[in-house]
Amino acid sequence: MRLLSFGLLCLFLALAPSRDLAAQEWPSRPVTLVVPFPAGASVDILARAVANELSEKLGKQFIVDNRAGAGGNLGGNAVAKAAADGYTWLFGTPAPIALNKFMYKAMPYDSDRDFMPVALAAKSPMIIASTPNFPVKTLAELIAYAKQNPGKVNVGHPGNGTLGHITSVLIQQAAGIDMTNVPYRGAAPLITDLLAGHVDVGMDFMPAYLPLVVDQRLRPLAVTTSQRFALLPDVSTVQEAGIAGFEATAWYAVVAPTGTPPDIVAKMNKAVNAFLASDKGKTFLEQNSLQGVGGSPDDLKAFIDGEHAKWRPVIEAAKIAM
Repeated sequence: MRLLSFGLLCLFLALAPSRDLAAQEWPSRPVTLVVPFPAGASVDILARAVANELSEKLGKQFIVDNRAGAGGNLGGNAVAKAAADGYTWLFGTPAPIALNKFMYKAMPYDSDRDFMPVALAAKSPMIIASTPNFPVKTLAELIAYAKQNPGKVNVGHPGNGTLGHITSVLIQQAAGIDMTNVPYRGAAPLITDLLAGHVDVGMDFMPAYLPLVVDQRLRPLAVTTSQRFALLPDVSTVQEAGIAGFEATAWYAVVAPTGTPPDIVAKMNKAVNAFLASDKGKTFLEQNSLQGVGGSPDDLKAFIDGEHAKWRPVIEAAKIAM
């Protein structure tokens, strides 16, 4: 037993320095940021900006890998099952990181068990938008139109279980209307069909839509925050349309496979926070309608716990299930 104990101690002492050395040398090869939605989605735009900065600052290429499907679960599962060595991270949204577990009956991974929180990068409003040809100008008018045309208004969202989907379901329930939900594999294909008139309304994260609103190619009907959005001061909130207490804010975060060395997680967290605090990062965030957040992994853990507490009863009451 003494020999066994001595051998285990020697093994531990031999491995500990190698772990520390691995963390110090990270990254020693390209790093993958998995984005669980297609290129062009709001989360993809932010992830690519962060990846470019990290590539420059940390000396190795950070590659964005778009793995869209199943409301973000395809990309989430890829990261959950990846090696916990600091070379695969999830740059995701509420659905795959926090909310899908309350909606999908057969989740391929457990977001609480399989992910380590790293950094909350940013938040943004959500937008409800249509083309200028659609015969409504506000959410209140959309509600009135939908009541007169039950089931005939098509509402696109970036995937089942996404915040856009939940927003659509809750607004319909609260307003007593019936619209047809149309899921897409992210914002880019949704916007393409919205511009082409294949769907009447889109409910999605703000950043990818703002340039089209500014160019008057899309018409904003409402924002989902409790207060009006500074860059669109004339656009009313969902609450102003008569749905009291409604608020839904998009967010974007980095998580890692559980078991990723804490020193590597800390290094990644520091690098993301540095980008958010830099002049370059602040300019990018402002240009893309994003509010930088940052903070520690523990801050992100507390935030996710708060999202669970906020949205679980809402999802269950609305009977949203896939």
